[in-house]
Amino acid sequence: MSAPAQHTGNTTATGKAAFAEEWEAWHRQKDETFAGPHGFLAITSLNWLDENPTRFPDAPGLWSSTAEGVTVELGEGEELLLDGEVLRGRHDFGVLAERSSIYPAAGEAVFEVAKRGGHDILRPRHPDSELRRSFTGTPAYDPDPRWAVPGRYEAFAAPRPTKVGAVVEGLEHVYDAVGRIDFAVDGTSYALTAFEGAAPGTLHVLFTDATSGVTTYAANRSLSVAAPDADGNVVLDFNRATNLPCAYTDLATCPLPPAENRLPLAVEAGELTPVKPAAATRSVPS
Repeated sequence: MSAPAQHTGNTTATGKAAFAEEWEAWHRQKDETFAGPHGFLAITSLNWLDENPTRFPDAPGLWSSTAEGVTVELGEGEELLLDGEVLRGRHDFGVLAERSSIYPAAGEAVFEVAKRGGHDILRPRHPDSELRRSFTGTPAYDPDPRWAVPGRYEAFAAPRPTKVGAVVEGLEHVYDAVGRIDFAVDGTSYALTAFEGAAPGTLHVLFTDATSGVTTYAANRSLSVAAPDADGNVVLDFNRATNLPCAYTDLATCPLPPAENRLPLAVEAGELTPVKPAAATRSVPS
């Protein structure tokens, strides 16, 4: 197993033990959140909405989508709860922003109404889904401080809209690339394009490497990066490279990495390919 020559982790026995303990706590919390009652493992179907009102077996009402947004028509005795408001009869959710989601609920289930790649979708989430009940955790490489690699972030003069593919055939995502992270492994230099992270100032990287499709999920790997310091210094802790939801379920619409983020080296750190049900056909309806 190769290891980077440059790193920030403490390699003493005590340092390695503390590093592993911190990683274990993080990974346990990550899996618990992911497998929550309404997390991605609770999704029971992925439905592409169009102008034809359609009833789905795992959701109340007839659902449709037009240029005016998403609409549900609830039948006799059916209701949804959204932000404390009880919805009955016909309800217009309006036009959703790209990558936004709302979550009306009924009983123990929630029904994600979202826009992905310009398409409105409905994804019911039921806590008793088979995938959630069968989940036993995500396998991963043993944590190793040597894979916490220092890097240098350089922001672009302005964010660059970057179009990437998706695991769903025919779907595309557009993200704002905000800069580039340069780093070195075994004396060889590499670079990764970075998107904005979930928290202000943080960064998010999508990538593949020589382990992708071998020990790690083939389509993509995800890494969150803490905000750079005043000099642009960051740490790429590949031990915390995670699977996106599409590694677990065919009911996800995950993005693919930009072409320049396909690393030629084997990053033998982070989460491994999880076991998931047989793949289903995924494509955007024409």
